Amino acid sequence: MDETEFWELVDATREAAEGDPEEQADLLVERLLQLDPEMVLDFSRHFEARYNRAYTWDLWGAAWLLLDGASDDAFDFFRCWLIGQGREMYESAVHDPDSLADLLDDFDEEFDGDGEELGYAADEAYEQLTGTIAPDLGIAPAPAEPVGAALDFENEQALADRYPKLWERFRLRD
Repeated sequence: MDETEFWELVDATREAAEGDPEEQADLLVERLLQLDPEMVLDFSRHFEARYNRAYTWDLWGAAWLLLDGASDDAFDFFRCWLIGQGREMYESAVHDPDSLADLLDDFDEEFDGDGEELGYAADEAYEQLTGTIAPDLGIAPAPAEPVGAALDFENEQALADRYPKLWERFRLRD
């Protein structure tokens, strides 16, 4: 599976799920079950590489604003959700997290931003296909700490300065 096929699968399941991340994960498992186990592992490698690439302080700050706070786990699930949004949103957000203000039509912190189940879809499909857990993917693990300069998420002025569009659109919404 190449990168284009990976993103096509992500896009097709998101569209069919009408943006519901849990439904998207279910549909993704169904679609992955139609592939051979090696293709499922390829999908998993693509997913994991993007998940690791999104482990940045800048993106965590954006998640913090959108989710009104983001623990380690919440940020993990946010990165899965972000991958589930497709290539354009993912690449834009990784390059410039403040661009999410322009890319998101709407964002409901109760519904959006949590793609935990998407992160397990390939493992679940592989187990169903083979009866065993997926082997090591052979890719470098995520760094121990997020990439980039740490940001004090409790400092509202620092957040407003770093993410002016997100701050205006989502933090000042109340």
